[in-house]
Amino acid sequence: MHIIDLPPEQEAAYFLCLEDWSAEARESGDRRQRWYRAMKERGLRVKLAVDDRGEIGGMIQYLPVERSFVSGCGSYFAPCIWVHGYKQGRGDFRKRGMGTALLAAAEQDARDLGAKGFAAWGLLLPFWMKASWFRRHGYRAADRDGIMSLLWKPFTRDARPPRWIRRNHHPAREPGRVVVASFNSGWCMAQNLAHERAKRAAAEVGGDVEFRLYDTLDPAVFAEWGIADALFVDGREVRTGPPPSYQKLRDLISRRARNLR
Repeated sequence: MHIIDLPPEQEAAYFLCLEDWSAEARESGDRRQRWYRAMKERGLRVKLAVDDRGEIGGMIQYLPVERSFVSGCGSYFAPCIWVHGYKQGRGDFRKRGMGTALLAAAEQDARDLGAKGFAAWGLLLPFWMKASWFRRHGYRAADRDGIMSLLWKPFTRDARPPRWIRRNHHPAREPGRVVVASFNSGWCMAQNLAHERAKRAAAEVGGDVEFRLYDTLDPAVFAEWGIADALFVDGREVRTGPPPSYQKLRDLISRRARNLR
């Protein structure tokens, strides 16, 4: 197993979180590609883990914390580290040390770039991006928002811990219409999947339903709301992890639309 920088010929797989075999993943559209192109100019870096057969099994993406959806200075932040764990497609690559190798390579790269520390986020529940996994690799808690823990590893004595950016406000209900409000930056395939499904469902229900995109790839939009990725229907937030099915979103929007009549 070895770690490489993302080559152009593997970008398509990266845009789909290595799930390029999945028809569902392809529903997520091209927003991740758009995010990658923009953020690459702002310091985004991507590494892949490749096994001895040349098969890609994992990935990590990281960028200057100042360009991320958390507050900090002088460090790098990893919004995602992912090892393919499905039997379908390319197969299950977990328990081979790929995650550890990816994190170590990203940390070393950040050190070489002059970073004062490295940060990531994890869930306090035993699901994807577990906070406990980062703690085992020397990370400490810097901040918390619900079940999400912001973790970091300082490299220098003057390193400052990152902080979550809190929400300023969120969309309210509007008389006479159902507003489907999608806050989307493009970095996460799962969030992009929820965005695309909600957009399609809102268009099909039609009538008094309005779909609005808040493009948080724009730093000004993100700063105004303090929301990087979220979905609201008629002023109420919809859980997007894991992404809800198209039918569930369509049913929800349809019910809210019927309540207007």
